[in-house]
Amino acid sequence: MNIGFDGKRAANNLTGLGNYSRSLIAQLAGFFPQNRYFVYTPKIKNHPQINRFLSIPNILTELPNVPGLFWRTSGIKKQLLKDNIDLFHGLSHEIPLGIHKSGIPSVVTIHDLIFLKFPQYFGRIDRFIYNLKFRYACKNSNRIVAISEQTKNDIIEHFNIDPEKIEVIYQSCDDSFKIASTDQLKESVRLKYQLPEKYILNVGTIETRKNLLTLVKALKQINEDHVLVVVGRKTKYADLVNQEIDKLNLRPRIIFLQDIPFNELPSIYQMAAVFVYPSVYEGFGIPVIEALYAHVPVVAATGSCLEEAGGKYSSYVSPFDHNGFAKAINHILDHPKVQKEMIEKGKDYVQRFNTEIISKEMMGLYTDVLKLHRSQHSNDAQLSTRPQRSRRSQRTSKN
Repeated sequence: MNIGFDGKRAANNLTGLGNYSRSLIAQLAGFFPQNRYFVYTPKIKNHPQINRFLSIPNILTELPNVPGLFWRTSGIKKQLLKDNIDLFHGLSHEIPLGIHKSGIPSVVTIHDLIFLKFPQYFGRIDRFIYNLKFRYACKNSNRIVAISEQTKNDIIEHFNIDPEKIEVIYQSCDDSFKIASTDQLKESVRLKYQLPEKYILNVGTIETRKNLLTLVKALKQINEDHVLVVVGRKTKYADLVNQEIDKLNLRPRIIFLQDIPFNELPSIYQMAAVFVYPSVYEGFGIPVIEALYAHVPVVAATGSCLEEAGGKYSSYVSPFDHNGFAKAINHILDHPKVQKEMIEKGKDYVQRFNTEIISKEMMGLYTDVLKLHRSQHSNDAQLSTRPQRSRRSQRTSKN
C-alpha cells in the first residue's frame, strides 16, 4: 500500500503536531514495513530529530515538483496520482482541495476545535481560515480521526457531522518517554539545568490557554521544599505570569527552561515529584501521557479531555481553582503511599496508548476506508457498463 501524508509539520515542527505526525508515521512504518509512506512537504527543517525520522527506510520524502504557494492545498494532487497513492492522510486538520474527485480516498485527523470553543485566543482572520479548512476537511474526507471522545463530540456539535464518520484513535507519545533514563543521564541533565532534588513539573507553551498563572498562584501554598520547573516556549502571556511571580515573591522557587533537546526531556519528567497540567482546554494532552509513562503522578484540569488522557487514578481540579491545585499537589507530596499508588495505577492505565495498539487501529481504519472506496467504485463501474434499455423497449416489455 502507498500511503501519502501531509508532512509539512512532520518535516518542520518540533512540538505538538510535528511530534504527532512523526510518531504516527514512524510507528506505522515500524509495525507495517510492507507499505510505503510518502511524506509530502514544501520544505524540510535541518534538525537531528527530523533527519532521523526521514531516514527510516520505508519513509519517502516528497518535495514539490512544481513549487508554489498553493501546492499543499491543490497542486499536490498531481504528485499523489503520479506516485500511485492508495490513501492520503491529512495529519493536521486539512486535506487538499478536490481530493475527493481525484479517486484517492482521504482521512483527516482533527486534534481539537479550540478556535471555536475559545475564540478569544485567536485572531479573526485565523478563526476564519481555520473554520474553512476544518469544515472542508470534515465534509470531504472519507473518514475523520478524532484524537479524543471530547474532540469527536465537538466535531459533531460544531460541524453537524455523522458520528459514524468519526473514529476516535488516541495519540501516543514518542517511545523515548517509555524508556527509563540511566542514573548517569539524569544526573547529567540535572547538573546542566541546575535542577533541584525536589520539583513539580509543568510542560507546555506558556500561553493563556495553558493557564500557568493558576499553578503559580497555587505554588504559594505548596510545600516550600519543592520548586516549580516550567518547560516551554514563552509568549506574551509570560509577562502576566512573571508579574504574579514577583507579586507573590516566588522568583527563587521557579525555574524556566526553553528549547530543551528532545532526548533530555524524558529525564526531566522522570526526576519530577508531580506533573501538573492546569490547561483550560486540550484536544488530548500528550504531556499527561508522557508523565504517566515517566511514572510521575499527574494533577490536571477538568473540563476537556484530560480525564481521558490521565485516567481515574490521576487527580483533577477545576482549571482556575488554585487552592484546589495546591491541596491536590500537597496531598501527593505528603503521602508517599498515595504517590506510589498513583504511579502504579497510572503505569497500567497508560498502556492503552501503546504505540502498537494505536498503529493497528490506524491501519485498520485505512484498510476499511480502502475496501469501502474500492467497493463503491466497483459498483459504479458495473453500473456504467451495464447495457441500458431504451424507454421504448421498456414500454414494449410492459405491454
